[in-house]
Amino acid sequence: MENYWWIWMILAAVFIVGEIFTAGFFLLPFGVGAAIAGLVSLLGGGTIWQLGVFVVSSLVLFLVSRRFAERVSKEQPPGIGADRFIGKECVVLEEINNLDNTGRVRMGKEEWRAESENSDTIAPDTRVTVTSISGTQLVVRPLEEGE
Repeated sequence: MENYWWIWMILAAVFIVGEIFTAGFFLLPFGVGAAIAGLVSLLGGGTIWQLGVFVVSSLVLFLVSRRFAERVSKEQPPGIGADRFIGKECVVLEEINNLDNTGRVRMGKEEWRAESENSDTIAPDTRVTVTSISGTQLVVRPLEEGE
């Protein structure tokens, strides 16, 4: 009967140390699974038992840790990076024409290149709202009356 406990323990240490450098409890279940397989090896379990225990325990721990990680992980708050502009109002400075690839808007003190959400031409001085970001351009649509 092969006694590979030391290989399992080295593998467990590698996974656990690797978890320190990653996020989301991805490697930890495999480290614990390898440690459990090492214990099975120390108790005299054969190679098939060791592999089986490693696979099953790692899988179960991985599924449990996914649920735990999803519960304790906070979703990224809205408005991070360029997404913070979505829903903001702007004023068209230069006619927005998707065919000519022209159009500029002012949002606060900043000027941005813009394109129309539905490919309509939008005249200067029209109030628009940002619906999305496309590369370095704002995608906008005209505000409806009363918005």
